[in-house]
Amino acid sequence: MVAPAASADQIRDQQWALKTFEAETKVWPVSQGEGVVVAVIDSGVNSEHQDLTGQVLPGADFSGTQSDGRIDTDGHGTGMASLIAGHGHGPQAGVMGLAPKAKILPVKVRTSEGGPVPEQNDLAAAIRFAVDNQARVVNISLSGGSRFDSQTRKAVAYAVSKDVVLVSGTGNDGSNSGVGYPAAFPGVVAVGAADSKGVVWDGSTSGSETTLIAPGVGIYHASAKSPTSYVTANGTSDSTAYVSATAALIRSKYPNLSAGQVINRMIKSATPPADGTVVPNSHYGYGVLAPAKALEVNPAVDNGPLGNPLAKRPETKGTPPTGDESDATDEPSAEPPVPEADGSGNGMGVVVGVAAGGVLLGALVVALVVRARRRRRAAVGG
Repeated sequence: MVAPAASADQIRDQQWALKTFEAETKVWPVSQGEGVVVAVIDSGVNSEHQDLTGQVLPGADFSGTQSDGRIDTDGHGTGMASLIAGHGHGPQAGVMGLAPKAKILPVKVRTSEGGPVPEQNDLAAAIRFAVDNQARVVNISLSGGSRFDSQTRKAVAYAVSKDVVLVSGTGNDGSNSGVGYPAAFPGVVAVGAADSKGVVWDGSTSGSETTLIAPGVGIYHASAKSPTSYVTANGTSDSTAYVSATAALIRSKYPNLSAGQVINRMIKSATPPADGTVVPNSHYGYGVLAPAKALEVNPAVDNGPLGNPLAKRPETKGTPPTGDESDATDEPSAEPPVPEADGSGNGMGVVVGVAAGGVLLGALVVALVVRARRRRRAAVGG
């Protein structure tokens, strides 16, 4: 369904999540994410979009195309970046991110379901690059990977060991059969989608790993179609971006807190389901994201354990019986790949070829075939 064209000021008016969060009155006077770098591992980010100018740092490209991550022919990564750190344009026009003074580190991965997968198309390497390039929060709005992906499992553990907040979507298949990967890996904040009433979206994948739910229905964000274009969409991708933005807000306001304490702030401040459902549960996790409450003074959390509270979380589908996948290491991350001008394609899935230490592990190619953005979307202008 194609939505009627909307002006940029109408787009701002349609950002219901910011109204629900009371961003202007209760969030931004406290923190806007200044000084925090959020990595967006996705299809790249269009740094020329009018709502993202000056917000996007040079990043890396693991997709085989020639860029520093600031080119996006798909649009998904641009949308996520705008929800995290968009600054709009003009007094009341365009998309505002929840953490409008945070900076975006774009880490581009392949966005094609078919064809050969280049060695450097590697989610594990993308995570390690983000960690080693000053990202304090890593947004992975992707879902559908494999629990047997030992290289990504190790990269996640590496990020946790380096005090980084990792956030990923639970998936969009609407099932209760278990959260998708990489969200299900221990230590990752797994995010489901909610509507404007705080009710879980019927397309949001559920499982015991679900940590939080956040706005993910009827979400307007920037598009890569042009520097002035926007789309509206449903899905856990958008909700993931809002949780990443909240983590950035906390890390900016309380820079001495550990990643574990940041996660605990979000968990302990979450709003319980309106229907009285007992939390935590597989649909709501610990509840609905509440950024303003997460920013309030909370000595019980801030003086509490430093460790990631999700690091020992069991996995619904079971941990692969190979023994050492979850061991964190201090080995250096993979270097950014040598660009190849072979194109990355535009697809609904993300295919990530796994490579480590410069050795091609073709047999371990992992298809992230259930993009956390596989949801209804409609063009809104531009």
